[in-house]
Amino acid sequence: MQKQKGFSLIELLIVVAIILIIAAIAIPNLLRARMAANESSAVASIRTITTGEVTYQTAYPTVGYAPALSNLGGALGAACVPSSTTACLIDSVLSNNGNPTGSGKSGYSFTTGAGTVVGGVNSGYTVVSVPLSINQTGIRAFCAEEDAVVRVDPAGVCSNTEAGVVTFNPLNQ
Repeated sequence: MQKQKGFSLIELLIVVAIILIIAAIAIPNLLRARMAANESSAVASIRTITTGEVTYQTAYPTVGYAPALSNLGGALGAACVPSSTTACLIDSVLSNNGNPTGSGKSGYSFTTGAGTVVGGVNSGYTVVSVPLSINQTGIRAFCAEEDAVVRVDPAGVCSNTEAGVVTFNPLNQ
């Protein structure tokens, strides 16, 4: 009688089935962890933009808050020279929102809304961060205005008006 060498077909099928079961458990957890990381990055970016807005308003009091997100940063791949049109306060990827590809940053798209204008000076602003693809890159949307409170919309939409932002609950982090 010869000695058996290698594994039988049944043994190999059992190993493959165990690997598939482990993958079925691990992959959804990995995707949830990635969405949580994207949401944390979006909140951090909202806070960065809010800090940039306050700094911009202090540096350029005749303009007030930045009229657009691109005014807080510089052009992609170019040296940044501080001015009221490119203040160099936030990174260029965030200020250009991933342009020219439109890919956003960490699965979220960022926009600013015009706030109240008094005497030609921007006395308010809004910033909104929404998932590029709800339930894939993130679930919740985040927004803030000049009070610097980060607010959350569980539906993933948020508002870009000052009156609409305050209707959402503050983020408890």
